[in-house]
Amino acid sequence: MKKASIVLGAMLVLLVGTAVTVVAQEGYSAQDLIGEARRAINTITVGEAKRLLDSGDYMFIDVREPDEFKMGHIPGAVNIPRGLLEFRIGGQVPGKNAKIVVYCKSGGRSSLATYTVKVKMGYVNALNMAGGWDAWLKAGYPVE
Repeated sequence: MKKASIVLGAMLVLLVGTAVTVVAQEGYSAQDLIGEARRAINTITVGEAKRLLDSGDYMFIDVREPDEFKMGHIPGAVNIPRGLLEFRIGGQVPGKNAKIVVYCKSGGRSSLATYTVKVKMGYVNALNMAGGWDAWLKAGYPVE
């Protein structure tokens, strides 16, 4: 009887834990995650990003896919696709205190990427560029 109670209790804990996990996973959309990331990071306008590019003090990281990057990018930007960011940033960025601006096509991927590198990986001077590549083009800023 005691053994059956222990097994039943363990099954109940497992069942409840699984139900909670499923509810938590179903509760977030991509937009929810982007919103959460944006609340935890610093986002700058495209105009501010242009001033930082001109200063030469910031490294620009383009987290779009390589084919997007090849079609045009901010001058001097380094392409580290969002899906490989955690694996490649250490080899591309000269240290956790490096000044970096992260951008993508419109700002969603870069918000998530900036959150990852700043909050989770400790790159303290990471900034997200609002509007991404689309905003850069619309402003008429230089491209490569």
